[in-house]
Amino acid sequence: MGQIITAYLATAAVFLAIDAVWLGKVATRFYFDRIGHLMVDKPNLGAAAVFYLFYVGGLVFFAVLPALKSESIWTAVICGAVLGFIAYATYDMTNYATLRDWPLEVVLVDIAWGSALSAVSAAGGYAITHKLLS
Repeated sequence: MGQIITAYLATAAVFLAIDAVWLGKVATRFYFDRIGHLMVDKPNLGAAAVFYLFYVGGLVFFAVLPALKSESIWTAVICGAVLGFIAYATYDMTNYATLRDWPLEVVLVDIAWGSALSAVSAAGGYAITHKLLS
């Protein structure tokens, strides 16, 4: 159980830190310029928290724990990237298929971001957990 909690906290710390920089500094203008008319003035932080809780759990279950079992950071990277691709593609392709003004450019950037963020977060979660518990 200690391994799961450590992996969860480590992965969450990496994921939240990187995503905060992306959403708060790097990509703010990108998203606002393309889908600003669809965005709320004040994000629903409760809904965001639920996403982060569940998604980090998915990263731990599907990427970090298998990487710890195989003792391979590459398992974390690959499984994290695949999960990120699937999850972010599901969101973006659904929006692209159902919303009038969802740009293809957002789809492509967001899927790439989700894949990279998930790969790095899973790798970071693995590396921190492996270091702390070895």
